[in-house]
Amino acid sequence: MNVFFLLMILAELIASTSQILLKKSAEKEYPSFIREYLNALVIGGYGMLMISMIISIFCYDGLGYMGVVVMEPLGYIIVMFLSRLVFKEKFTIRKLIGMVLILGGIAVFYGLG
Repeated sequence: MNVFFLLMILAELIASTSQILLKKSAEKEYPSFIREYLNALVIGGYGMLMISMIISIFCYDGLGYMGVVVMEPLGYIIVMFLSRLVFKEKFTIRKLIGMVLILGGIAVFYGLG
């Protein structure tokens, strides 16, 4: 398996985790406008997004433009599972169908490519 492929999965995992942190921060009430944006969850979330972006840019060398773009939707699936764990969101039939279509698209791209 290509190391860039694994790095792209790591980048998507980091980006998805950052989205959960940002959603967690959005659920809280803050005493001021400044504290709403300058708190550990928001700073950590945006920091993780930056790390994810740097890893993704690095992956362009090994996967090419289309390879990285095809891997990006993997984040939707990871967010779905993390939302289930953290926020107790339910899986719906539409979410499951979407997950199957995303995984199928990735499999077709890498299987035929």
